[in-house]
Amino acid sequence: MNASKQIRLTTPFEPGILESLKAGDEVLLSGEIFTARDQAHKKLLGLLKEKAKLPLNLENKVIYYCGPTRRRPEEVIGSCGPTTSSRMDTMTPPLLKLGLKGMIGKGRRSEAVRQAIQKHKGVYFLATGGAGALLSKKVKSLRKVCFTELGPEAVCRLTVKDFPLIVGIDARGRDIFQRKGQK
Repeated sequence: MNASKQIRLTTPFEPGILESLKAGDEVLLSGEIFTARDQAHKKLLGLLKEKAKLPLNLENKVIYYCGPTRRRPEEVIGSCGPTTSSRMDTMTPPLLKLGLKGMIGKGRRSEAVRQAIQKHKGVYFLATGGAGALLSKKVKSLRKVCFTELGPEAVCRLTVKDFPLIVGIDARGRDIFQRKGQK
C-alpha cells in the first residue's frame, strides 16, 4: 500500500463517509470491528428467522470474516487473516438490511451481494490473504461477544489501529473485480 494515498477511516463511520470511497481505494481502518465467519452468520440468521433479538447491534458496524488462531500469552490475538467472503454471500443481504455497513474478507462477492451493498450504501473491504500474522499486529484489543461455543468462530469485538484494507466494492456498487466497461 502506498502510504501517501491511503484514506484513514474510523468506526463508527461518519454519515456519508462510505459514499466517498471508490473501488480500489486504499484504507487504514481504526476503531471497533466484529469477527464472524460461517457458523456465526448461520446463528445470526437463525435468530433473525425466529424474530429473536440479536446478541449484538450491527447498525453502522463492520464484520471481519475471520476466525483468529490461538494466541500466545504475550499477544492480543493470534494470526487473524481473512477468510473467503463468498461463503457468507447468501447470509450477507439480510445483515446489510439490518444496517451493517462494512464487511472485510478476501475474494469476489456475488451479484446479489454487490446489489445489496449498493442499495444499503455499504462497503466491502479486502484484506490481504496470507498476511494474518501481520494483520494481528494491528489489533489492540479483543473481547468475545457471543457464540463462544463456536471456539475460534465466536463473534469477537476487535479494536484495530491502521488496519490496511482495499475497497473491493464501493457504496455505488463498483466492484474492483469487474473489468472496465462492465457494470
